[in-house]
Amino acid sequence: MSKSNVMNTYGRFDITFEKGIGSKVYDTNGKEYIDFVSGVAVNSLGHSHEAIINALKEQSLKLIHVSNLYWNIPQINLAKKLVAYSHHDQVFFCNSGTEAVETGLKLARKYGKLKSNTKNKIIYMKNSFHGRTLGALAVTGQEKYQKDFMPLMEGVKAVAFNDIKDLEENMNEDICAVIIEPIQGEGGVLKAQKDFLQKARELCDEFDALLIFDEVQCGIGRTGKLFAYQSFGTVPDVICMAKGLGGGFPIGATLANKRAASAFSPGDHGCTFGGNPLACKVALSVLEELVDKGIVDQVSEKSGYFVDRLKNLKSKYPIIEEIQGMGLMLGIKVNIEPKAIVNKCFEKGLLLVGAGKDVVRMLPPLNVKNEDMEKALEILEDVLACL
Repeated sequence: MSKSNVMNTYGRFDITFEKGIGSKVYDTNGKEYIDFVSGVAVNSLGHSHEAIINALKEQSLKLIHVSNLYWNIPQINLAKKLVAYSHHDQVFFCNSGTEAVETGLKLARKYGKLKSNTKNKIIYMKNSFHGRTLGALAVTGQEKYQKDFMPLMEGVKAVAFNDIKDLEENMNEDICAVIIEPIQGEGGVLKAQKDFLQKARELCDEFDALLIFDEVQCGIGRTGKLFAYQSFGTVPDVICMAKGLGGGFPIGATLANKRAASAFSPGDHGCTFGGNPLACKVALSVLEELVDKGIVDQVSEKSGYFVDRLKNLKSKYPIIEEIQGMGLMLGIKVNIEPKAIVNKCFEKGLLLVGAGKDVVRMLPPLNVKNEDMEKALEILEDVLACL
């Protein structure tokens, strides 16, 4: 099987998967793996979930794509649900997290432009990750992702995550937005402090700027609430989401209150495939499982069960320094290269992913079974015992 026709943009494991069910995937040799990467927080319902399969079948027999020159019923219904579940008013649909962030950045720039010709600066956090397009990359606070693509978008400023003083010193009338991940994913599964987010809210109100939360990885049930902001007690003006919203099918969305959304007029932004009936129907089925059928309500309990056992491992193995994160977005901070643990777990049939220089990330499906968590912990302990 030739793989040379795919551009070399990922450091991939030398393995090919061909099927999955629940929390497990199987390679072309039939070997089973417990998947606690979940497509990097995408497969919120695991693999091959019946609700998603049925939504794909049902909608594909009706209508797949018609363009945003016209309305379609699944898009209207999905927008209605997202608004009903949040403190927000309108949605723009796209295909990915990066696109959702780009939408938020453009919305902020337009909002600022309507106020003043100089109100166009955006504050972002050091150690953050918002995507790989040139706009999203410009507000990603990690040089390793940026250095080969300079120069990037101007008018941006990095401040220290969770540093109120640094944020205060950089806020002024020219700031149109502050963008924050409530939990930094690629940066090491680090939670924002509630008082930091609250101060960001106050400063954005004071200087008439938009507060944007990037919930692409930490949203859609990961924290134990449907939206991550609901776990932190601060309501942003704009929420960028994707990943778990489609449960494996590509969809992104930018949710905004009227104050922010009113900045856009027809022609300001667009997305050919955004809000297509098929993607929206799948997202509706995911939300029904997560919210109406109570999966989100079980996340905190599952997290407590899992974290308790991770803490037991921490007490036994000095390699583990800290358990970080929230809900089912968890990080194990270690004092060795995370890749050593990820690779050994992979060999034994457990998929994990690194985050930053010293964290192993665990992102199980939100409906993960206890027995799969126990099996994952057994594999992890076997690896730790040999390091």
